Amino acid sequence: MNRVFPIAAIVFALIGLGDSIYLTVNHLTATPVPCSLVSGCETVLTSEYAEIAGVPLAAFGALGYFAAFSLAVLALYGSTTSWKLFGALTAAMALVSLGLLYLQAFVIGAFCQFCLLSAATSFSLFIAFLLSKFLRKKADLKP
Repeated sequence: MNRVFPIAAIVFALIGLGDSIYLTVNHLTATPVPCSLVSGCETVLTSEYAEIAGVPLAAFGALGYFAAFSLAVLALYGSTTSWKLFGALTAAMALVSLGLLYLQAFVIGAFCQFCLLSAATSFSLFIAFLLSKFLRKKADLKP
């Protein structure tokens, strides 16, 4: 496997992990999140959809990004099984992100720039996996 994709995945996973930890800490300490690019961060982050059973949604994101990071590191060192698991995990993360984007756009009616960053990071992780598969198959077809 081309090492570029696991390396890119490691970088994206660390970005997502940092974003999720930031949101989790702010949620747990009830610290307002500054919103400079879009308005609506507090509306989204204090909505009924911001937690599940009292656990901030961002904490689940942090776990997902840490798992993605770990699997990408293992894949970098040659574990094809880890890369397959990475693909399944990031597909699930991208689907959850789509659902959360729907909630922001059509239910809550506000956007959070940090949540948008998390969605972009989740999609980037899944795209890195898809590109690794597509480009590998394409290279396999060359004479």
